[in-house]
Amino acid sequence: MTDTNATTENAERRALMVWGGWDGHEPQQTTERFAALLKEAGFSVTVTDDLNVYLDADLLQAQSLIVQCYTMSTVTPEQEQGLLEAVRGGVGFGGWHGGSADAFRNNPEYQFMVGGQWVAHPGNIIDYTVNVTDHEDPITQGLTDFQMHSEQYYMHTDPSNEVLATTTFSGDLLPWIAGTVMPVVWKRCWGAGRVFYCSLGHVDTDFEVHEAQELVRRGLLWAAR
Repeated sequence: MTDTNATTENAERRALMVWGGWDGHEPQQTTERFAALLKEAGFSVTVTDDLNVYLDADLLQAQSLIVQCYTMSTVTPEQEQGLLEAVRGGVGFGGWHGGSADAFRNNPEYQFMVGGQWVAHPGNIIDYTVNVTDHEDPITQGLTDFQMHSEQYYMHTDPSNEVLATTTFSGDLLPWIAGTVMPVVWKRCWGAGRVFYCSLGHVDTDFEVHEAQELVRRGLLWAAR
């Protein structure tokens, strides 16, 4: 585990960022991008690629926010419960794309906490529109619909999510899903903890789209206690 030059040694807000898993999602690069933005916002940031950090209850409880970008892979029951209990106790959780909603496929309780699970991205890299559906929420306020050239995630999602942005599938590739409106950005609670998720961010350059980066930046700030 490495400390990424905390903004202030005794900063009030602390973020733990955990990256790893399938390298095609550029977990280190995307994590570093948002680590820098969190530090700009005044967080003390610690970054690790070791899931054993979820076994350290004292460290987890000292955090305002846990950010995870760890696609697929496996987590032990003890690691999973350490994470879930921290969030249930009030630590915020946030993430994007497969690093949060395609992590630990064999762990439905973890998926319950996140609020969804990836199941497909028809056509792989395609052009599609993201529609901002809630213009009053602080995460989306001032943002408008925008275009992406990336994976359009088809997901199984929790109906209790508070959805902030969606995308609509054309059906050009799979006619039976034509017109399906799919959540892209949501927020929810897990016990006393706030949970934020955004399905964008297949690779780091996806966040060169201003709206995509801003949604995640604001969402992480919202989730942090």
